[in-house]
Amino acid sequence: MNEKNKDSTSLSPFQKFNKYTGRVVNSVEVSILVFCVAALGILLIVNVFARTFFESIYFTEEISKFLVMLTTFTGVSYGVRKARHIRMGAFLDAMPPKMEKIFIIIISLISAIVMGIMCWASYEYLINAMSKGHVTAALRVPKWTFYVIIPIGFGLACIQYVRTIIKNITEKDPWQSPDQQSEYEDEQTGGA
Repeated sequence: MNEKNKDSTSLSPFQKFNKYTGRVVNSVEVSILVFCVAALGILLIVNVFARTFFESIYFTEEISKFLVMLTTFTGVSYGVRKARHIRMGAFLDAMPPKMEKIFIIIISLISAIVMGIMCWASYEYLINAMSKGHVTAALRVPKWTFYVIIPIGFGLACIQYVRTIIKNITEKDPWQSPDQQSEYEDEQTGGA
């Protein structure tokens, strides 16, 4: 039996759930980020040419704001999954592995709670914005459509922190995030 099949059959239900959730969230995050960065680049380049040779595209600013918001709040979850969020890495690296694992679980639990609260608060803000009925100046679309990504981004970040907790409970070694075991592992550095 090859190693890949062996790994998938020996996984606990928590590990299978964590792995499946990671694949789904990863595909959503990466798709959104790639689309937003590409669309933002194209839109801004086209607008520069239009402004230079013809007339500026009137809705560029609104679409750009939306794409930046979408990138930012999707990037929150992506940063958590790749362990690129702010943390005290040197402090954790100095600890023995068991203590490091305990601290990572506690930090991830607190962070998941904070992200959950932020998700709920931003959802309430979204509902409030929907009730106001305000529209954007150029496109004349409801302003709340720009805010939809905020609770989604915080919710995805909360899921990533929960996945980190599951990963640390089900694995022997400490994990900084669901996809990153050690801050320095699997990183390519420049130089000779």
